[in-house]
Amino acid sequence: MKTGLVWFKNDLRLHDNEALCQAISKCDQLVFFFSVEPHLYKTIDFKFKKAGINRFKFLEQTLVNLQKKLEDIGGHLIVSSHSAVEELPKLVEAFEISEVYAEDEYAQEELDIKHNIVKLLPEVNFNFYWGKTLYHIDDIPFSIAEIPMTSKAYRIPTSKASRVRPTFKAPEHVVSHPGASSTTFPSYEIYDFTASEYDAAKLFLKGGEDEALSRLRYYTFESHLLTGYRWSRNQSLGLDYSSKFSPYLALGCLSPRLIYEAVKDYESKVKKNQSTWWLIFELVWRDFFTFKGMKMGNALFSSEGYKHKKINFENDQNKFERWQHGTTGIPFIDAHMRQLNETGYMSNRGRVNCASYFVKDLNIDWTWGAAYFESRLIDYDVSANWMNWHMQTFEIYYTNPVHQSLKYNANDYIAKWIPELTTIKDNRIHAPWLFGELNAETNYPQPIEVYKKWSRSLNRILKTVKDSD
Repeated sequence: MKTGLVWFKNDLRLHDNEALCQAISKCDQLVFFFSVEPHLYKTIDFKFKKAGINRFKFLEQTLVNLQKKLEDIGGHLIVSSHSAVEELPKLVEAFEISEVYAEDEYAQEELDIKHNIVKLLPEVNFNFYWGKTLYHIDDIPFSIAEIPMTSKAYRIPTSKASRVRPTFKAPEHVVSHPGASSTTFPSYEIYDFTASEYDAAKLFLKGGEDEALSRLRYYTFESHLLTGYRWSRNQSLGLDYSSKFSPYLALGCLSPRLIYEAVKDYESKVKKNQSTWWLIFELVWRDFFTFKGMKMGNALFSSEGYKHKKINFENDQNKFERWQHGTTGIPFIDAHMRQLNETGYMSNRGRVNCASYFVKDLNIDWTWGAAYFESRLIDYDVSANWMNWHMQTFEIYYTNPVHQSLKYNANDYIAKWIPELTTIKDNRIHAPWLFGELNAETNYPQPIEVYKKWSRSLNRILKTVKDSD
């Protein structure tokens, strides 16, 4: 009787899960396991947790859903509050496990856990499968060392030389080890979260594979929102301006290959246009960031970046804290930061502006900002987050948050997330300090600093207000 263990990590789904399908086909009975790694919820030097309450709560919802889906087909899910390094060897011994099946890793922390476990269990046969990217790592025309440094140089040869592999169907039945049973998700108290923190986390989306599949159906065939994605994606207000697939991709509730198949089906049955092309383009871009991040290695997390470029950052702690709390006095920045803190989500437009303002205006070490986003984002992905911050610091021109606020008509968005400014009904809301709108009654702060490079944008705001009077 061959007993295998399926070690879930960032592949929290039944559909298109090669490790799960291989385990079912090769073993007589299975144990299913996930570790809520305690190191993720430790307070780091910046005085916030490496992964905050929003990420914790989204993970909880995701695992509760996965556990139910496994139980519906005869399985179970053991969820541990201890590290896999500690818990997995105990399970191997208790259930006489000879085979372990899991998705492969690519970032240093996760690789360290993997290597430590493999070293601890020399008698176990480990089976790792690549599952993160749209194109399989074995199918792209580059080794990791050869990955180009620009997306175009990666994308064009890859799209010509590679094909997206077909998805694996979700299993309809599994055979569980008779002695194994599901365990409950650990309490937030174990990780030193408070009840008030837990209750205050108002997630933008609900976690889990069922929610992910529902979102995929809704955004494509039910609403046809995909048709306009190319032109709506730079907005910030609401759910429907973009796909919102990223949180589900981050935890593996949704496979990039399933998204690809859905888009191709949509193109054949509804419409093929720039929007459908763009969504697939972003999946390929996600691949590129993953592979380029692997090439960079730990240099990706260095203040000097992989090019070893020294920047004399000011690193003002007060400015850092005001940025975190959404009290910089720049409404477009503060609205996005407040949304992030409460919901664990921020639009792409917000991320670009908040990062640019952080690095170029506040002159704070970009790795501080990247660490804060890591703590807060429910769609945190190590490559996407750190690579985007890296690019914003070293490779992308400055983004003017005042200009962007006016350009993207952020009035309603700012009013939603900054209630102190809801009484302002026109373009004064983009720069309220210009009009004497900031006073004791509003309880909204003056800007940390107003920069000369904003002058043209500020004059445009003055003109639009004058013209509307």
